[in-house]
Amino acid sequence: MATNGIKSRYIPKNPSKYIGNPNNIVCRSRWETQVCKFFDLSVSVMRWASEEFSLQYISPIDRKVHKYYPDFYVEYKDKSGNLVKEIVEVKPLKESTAEAAKTEYDKKALMINEAKWKAAKAFAASNGMQFRVLTELSLFKQVDKPIKKKTVKPKVIKPIAPKKANAPKRTSTNAKPNTTTRKPRKPKA
Repeated sequence: MATNGIKSRYIPKNPSKYIGNPNNIVCRSRWETQVCKFFDLSVSVMRWASEEFSLQYISPIDRKVHKYYPDFYVEYKDKSGNLVKEIVEVKPLKESTAEAAKTEYDKKALMINEAKWKAAKAFAASNGMQFRVLTELSLFKQVDKPIKKKTVKPKVIKPIAPKKANAPKRTSTNAKPNTTTRKPRKPKA
C-alpha cells in the first residue's frame, strides 16, 4: 500500500540481515512496517531489502516507460530448508483484484499495478525468484477463514427490589405502643 510520501522509517534489530543501508528503510504504510518487522525478526529470513532496486514497466495509462521499486526482496528458508528468493509487494485488495476494485481510482491503480507486476514476474522468473502480492487477507491471515464474531454471554443481573412507595407514616393512632417506662419530665421554671 504505497503512497508518494514517507510514512515512517524502520530501524532493524538485525541490521546484518538487511541488504542495503539499514538506516534508510522507508515504510509507506503500517502494513509495510509489519512486513519489515516480520522479515527482520524471523529466524527463517536470511536476508531482505525494502525498495532497494527498480524495474522498468510500461504504464497502460500513458504508454511510457516508468520505474517500479518493489516493496521488498526477501531470501528465506522454507519448511523443507530450501532457500527461496522472492519479490514481495504489499497492496490493499481493492488495488490487487478486479473483483475488489470498485472506484475509478482503484481500477486505475489496478491497471498500473498489473503492468508493474507483469514486469516483476518476468524479472523474477528469469532470475530464479518468485513474485508475490500480500494483501490484507494474507497479512492478517483471513484467507479461507471466516472472520470469527466474538460472542458475548449475557450477564445475569438480579433485579433491584422496588422501593416501598408511599408507605404510611406512623402517627399516634397507628404507632407502636411504647413498652419502655419513662421518667416524667420536670416542669420548666
